[in-house]
Amino acid sequence: TTAPASAPAATAPTTPTVSASGGSTAPSAPASPPASASAPAPPGCTGHADLTAADGGRTVCLTVGGYLRLTLDGTEDRPWTPVTVSGGGGVLKGADAGIVILPGDALAAYTATAPGTARLASSRRLCANSPGTMACQGIAQWTVTVRVTRP
Repeated sequence: TTAPASAPAATAPTTPTVSASGGSTAPSAPASPPASASAPAPPGCTGHADLTAADGGRTVCLTVGGYLRLTLDGTEDRPWTPVTVSGGGGVLKGADAGIVILPGDALAAYTATAPGTARLASSRRLCANSPGTMACQGIAQWTVTVRVTRP
C-alpha cells in the first residue's frame, strides 16, 4: 500500500506507467516545469511507496526526496536474496529499513535523490529443497523499476 498520490503537476511521463498504488497513468503532452519545489507530484508519482512481492514487474514513480520501502516475505527454506540496485547511478540512496525479524525475508529502503531510473531486484527458489528428494532448481525473480522525477 502507498500514500495517496498528490495532484498532477506540469511534468508528464512519456510512456504509461503503473504507480505504486497499482493505477495506470496515460501519457500526456509535456508542459513547462513546476514553478516551485512545493508543486504537487507529477501524475502517477508519489512521495512514499511501500512495496511487496506482489509489486514485482511494476514501474513505480517517486519524486526526488521520496521514500521507498520494500518487504519481501520469505521462509528459511525459500529465502529472498538481498535486494540489489542497478542503473541510475545515484538515483536511489540506501536508507535505514529496520531489522529483518524472520529468516528468509528481505527488507530494504531507499530515498530518491535525483531524477532518473533504477532497477531493484531479488530472487528466491521456487520450492524448498528437502533431503532425499529431487532438487527444485527453479528461481523466482523479483524486479521493480523505479522512476524518479522532480516534484
